[in-house]
Amino acid sequence: MIEFLRQVKTELFKVVWPSRSDTIRYTLTVIVFSIVVALVLGAFDYLMLQLFTAILAR
Repeated sequence: MIEFLRQVKTELFKVVWPSRSDTIRYTLTVIVFSIVVALVLGAFDYLMLQLFTAILAR
């Protein structure tokens, strides 16, 4: 277990961490993309509901 933790520590020092500005940019990209996908899926869900309601009302 000790050897494993030493290896983890060694590997973590090799990681190239993103800068603060990169992290903010990536985070905003994910948030915007998530909102766009939610809107598209919500619109599709609404349209399908209207379609099925119209079909069942006949």
